[in-house]
Amino acid sequence: MRKAVLPAAGFGTRFLPATKAIPKEILPLVDRPIIQYAVEEAVASGIEQIVIVIANGRSAIEDHFDSHPALERWLEDHGDIERLRSIRRLSEIGTMAFVHQKEQLGLGHAVLMAKDLIGDEPFAVLLSDDVMLNPGGTPVTRQLIEAHEAHRGSVVAVQQVPADEVSRYGIVKPRRGEGRLWELDDVIEKPAVADAPSDLAVLGRYVLSPRIFDKLEQTTRGAGGEIQLTDAIRALISEQPVFGYQFEGLRHDAGTRLGWLKATVSMTLESDLADEFRTFVRGLDLRH
Repeated sequence: MRKAVLPAAGFGTRFLPATKAIPKEILPLVDRPIIQYAVEEAVASGIEQIVIVIANGRSAIEDHFDSHPALERWLEDHGDIERLRSIRRLSEIGTMAFVHQKEQLGLGHAVLMAKDLIGDEPFAVLLSDDVMLNPGGTPVTRQLIEAHEAHRGSVVAVQQVPADEVSRYGIVKPRRGEGRLWELDDVIEKPAVADAPSDLAVLGRYVLSPRIFDKLEQTTRGAGGEIQLTDAIRALISEQPVFGYQFEGLRHDAGTRLGWLKATVSMTLESDLADEFRTFVRGLDLRH
């Protein structure tokens, strides 16, 4: 497993007007943009080439992972070696390629844009809105890769969600399982609570067979004129084994304003700012 796709071409409408000029993936979580967590997870999982799908004119993501000689010289001249190292690591993180999605036609279409760079080999997909952390343990993407290597099928990350949240996610219909792994019969996109086949939701990590590209090309546009990755996975299930893996680790939803705020608070409490931040929060009047 050498390659990963990170879709980052959406308009980020939930965060407007903040995302009018920058992609939502550049919004900060503590001291780094949202997308950097996914990139670091991919590299820690053994990924060698990262393909980021961006919208036309959204160069901020490219700029973030490019070198910045003037800034590096300034940091070096001022003796700020720690920050200098953190900046240089960004441009040395691995082989990165950028693909422009000219029209926002859904997650499935964004993945399809990477077909030529992925070629005929299995690959990972990471949605940076879902910040996955497993401190001291195996990165979530690596967990899926290991499940793929053991069972030779596509693998999607799943996690139990409360009944009142199933209509927000793709929900899997497991056929049989062992431990954390289930072979899947189906995936239902945002079902009504009464129609949900389980409480296992597909979250933002996938390891997919290259056959998914054929399925995406055959997938008709659904609601909103978008090509849904879930529809292609459903078609793939009819031909090849697809598994759901209940991953170990924490997931922060940074794709909504409230989720981003919760993620910021949670991750600040795990950072070197934790003590000072706790003191600040304890001093707030939360009665109103």
